[in-house]
Amino acid sequence: MIELHTPEEIARMRPAGRFVAQTLTELSEVADIGVNLLDLDDLAHRRIKEAGATSCYIDYHPSFGARPFGKVLCTSVNDAVLHGLPFDYKLRDGDLVSLDFAVSVDGWVADSALSFTVGTPREEDLRLIDTAARALEAGIGAARADNKIGDISAAIAEVARAEGLGINTEFGGHGVGREMHGDPHIPNDGRPGRGMRLRPGLVIAIEPWFLQSTDKIRYDTDGWTLRSADGSRGAHMEHTIAVTEGDPVVLTDRADLPKRR
Repeated sequence: MIELHTPEEIARMRPAGRFVAQTLTELSEVADIGVNLLDLDDLAHRRIKEAGATSCYIDYHPSFGARPFGKVLCTSVNDAVLHGLPFDYKLRDGDLVSLDFAVSVDGWVADSALSFTVGTPREEDLRLIDTAARALEAGIGAARADNKIGDISAAIAEVARAEGLGINTEFGGHGVGREMHGDPHIPNDGRPGRGMRLRPGLVIAIEPWFLQSTDKIRYDTDGWTLRSADGSRGAHMEHTIAVTEGDPVVLTDRADLPKRR
């Protein structure tokens, strides 16, 4: 079911968006050579407890998951791009890291992701991250009242195709509100002018993710982590945004937070 939220409800979503933005910024600062993925998850867990928030991940068990996720942070490294289950791995020089984080604060959810490199970056990784970031901005720019879902999808795909990237549409953006995943589904490829009309009050997560040399994915043996089929690296960017009468509002905006990445 598509939910539309009042301006007052969207205002009540802001604390969740701010908390997610602040936590992801802190985690990206902490992540460095030698840092264990489990330590990043532990830090996120502590911040959730301190804030009185609720993890959207720890008990999450959709049909595509082998079991309840069991952690509060998705940590995808190198050829992993989505749903990375934290495990005993210390980050290495040159790793490409994607973190995805969603919580509920006072009953309202925010969901966001970012990608960055650790240590000495590869040029091709920086290009991939930049492409995902620009695709996210393009998708947000298309999320305006009276546009269609296809306008968001097409804007994302245009950026990816300009860089010669394939696009997987199995996983993409989604509605956000009291629950983490709701309608509508927002694929990262589509035709402009098609699909549901965007109306003020719609709150959605827009999340482009791309792989360097394939659009095919495979499940890791952990039953959660999604990796590229050919071992190429992936990048993932996501924001929760609200459609308004004017410009879209980015509830998980990190632009004014201090960061080095």
